[in-house]
Amino acid sequence: MDNWRKSSYSGEGDGNECVEIANSPTYTHVLVRDSKAPARAILTFPCDAFYAFIETLKTDTV
Repeated sequence: MDNWRKSSYSGEGDGNECVEIANSPTYTHVLVRDSKAPARAILTFPCDAFYAFIETLKTDTV
């Protein structure tokens, strides 16, 4: 899989320590991995659940 991408907010230094995401080959799931250890485990989420999670992060305040 070669379509891994990081947030555009990731910068040099500590900003490079983040997660990367990719779409599954069938575009039914979002894949998530640690950018510091890309060969390790990959988490897989159904698209609807992942996008709901992202929207919650954008709107909820802690």
